[in-house]
Amino acid sequence: MSDDHHLPSGPPTGRFAVVQQRQRVFSGFLNVDEALISHSRYDGGTQVVRRQSLERSDSAALALVDRRRQIIFLAEQFRFPTLANGPGWLRELPAGEIRADETAAQAATRETFEETGFVVGRCEPIATFYASPGGSSERISLFYAPVDGLTADSVGAAAVRDAGEDIAIVEEPLERFFDDCRGGRIADAKTLVAGLWILAHRVRLGL
Repeated sequence: MSDDHHLPSGPPTGRFAVVQQRQRVFSGFLNVDEALISHSRYDGGTQVVRRQSLERSDSAALALVDRRRQIIFLAEQFRFPTLANGPGWLRELPAGEIRADETAAQAATRETFEETGFVVGRCEPIATFYASPGGSSERISLFYAPVDGLTADSVGAAAVRDAGEDIAIVEEPLERFFDDCRGGRIADAKTLVAGLWILAHRVRLGL
């Protein structure tokens, strides 16, 4: 990613981590790498550990808000991993993988069009964070954009969307969305981060 707001890449001064061995132990829709790492300890010593990491591309997501109608657009779809502890369907922000030839912002606006049909121009960065740092290298870059009065091109979106994607767009009233964020009823991390950020900046954003 070339966006200026992404996370720093190196360890803090005085600390070190050396990857002694690394191999891919599983390849599929998701990839798993196993590595032997030597790293510094807080007590001044050195520790050698074997770790596995779920490897996938970084992703980008966009919080899409119509300020005139006071709604946020969420994408509802089936997510197999959530089926173990829930109904399997999740409401979340439009999001997707960042391709090698695009920035995080470009990926966010492309995915937003593919999922919702909205053409977004400039978007404001919110944060870049690790989705699950104990087990995955994936980072999520999060953005905000208003779409006041714009009309979605649902036909154009359907034409470029992957054939296997089954997505319903939900127009969620902002106040109910904020209540769900405050009340712990948002199950998706990136959507919760965006909701709390929008809530904290609502006066500046005209909400």
